[in-house]
Amino acid sequence: MHHDHLSATFAALADPTRRAMLARLSQGEANVSDLAKPFLKEMSLPAITKHLKVLEKAGLVTKTKEAQWRPCKLNGAPLKDVSDWMDHYRIFWEESFDRLGEYLKTVTAQEKSKGKNHGRKKKNK
Repeated sequence: MHHDHLSATFAALADPTRRAMLARLSQGEANVSDLAKPFLKEMSLPAITKHLKVLEKAGLVTKTKEAQWRPCKLNGAPLKDVSDWMDHYRIFWEESFDRLGEYLKTVTAQEKSKGKNHGRKKKNK
């Protein structure tokens, strides 16, 4: 079976708890207990561990073992893949907005020319 890394990354990013963990790791390495602290009121440590496993499986986090500590580190490569994939759509939307902007300029110009002609009084002969 083919493993779709992009789908795994999007699935991992779909949860706000996991995004918050990634945001914390973007500031530097942290151990599991430090990552868990902000969430312990809402969820159990096993639930937090499950979130970390999803991030690890997606390749977004690497966890090592140093004595009793489990330092976690952000791996940005999957995020780069998402960025590259989204870049295609960014170009599409920018081109669409450019076309819309050009269309609005022509409509505005037409409306202005109608307004000028509409305001003129006919001369009586």
